[in-house]
Amino acid sequence: MALSLPIDPAANDLLNRSPLALLLGMVLDQQIPLEKAFSSPYVLAQRLGHEPTAEELAGYDREALVTLFATPPALHRFPKAMAERVQQVCRILVERYGGDPAGLWVDARTGAELLSRIADLPGFGRQKAQIFLALLGKRYDVRPAGWQAAAGGYGEPDAYRSVADITDPDSLARVRSYKQEMKAAAKARGAG
Repeated sequence: MALSLPIDPAANDLLNRSPLALLLGMVLDQQIPLEKAFSSPYVLAQRLGHEPTAEELAGYDREALVTLFATPPALHRFPKAMAERVQQVCRILVERYGGDPAGLWVDARTGAELLSRIADLPGFGRQKAQIFLALLGKRYDVRPAGWQAAAGGYGEPDAYRSVADITDPDSLARVRSYKQEMKAAAKARGAG
């Protein structure tokens, strides 16, 4: 079952057919609503007039890329930093995977190996890497041996913890509720 977010259907379609768009959505999913993060690869493609490749973004003029990200409505609340991060991720895709974003996962033999590859990308800490691993496993059938264990709680079936679990409005509401509970618990621990 593919990802289905409450965003422009064309943006969902791009996420479901373009490994680069999916990865960039995850890169941008930081300190902004997930709908914004996962819509931004589509908006970027519209601004460019075509779907970019990893090679194109890796070699894109830095300032011109920042301008694309910053043009209202900005693709992220931190357009400069995120344009640079996207470029860094694309450079790694070119250097390590021949520019093929799916190269990140297609030949990973184990979930631990895939988690390590994802965590090596700029901006991916352990939690974010586990969420992306769960997203690949649950929505795109990328399931090397041990993928669920490597994804931690995010890999559990019928969990509603992250973007990996969103398939409809009900699951989105459940994920949002879980995140609110976690924020409240963290705030309570901090106050204690």
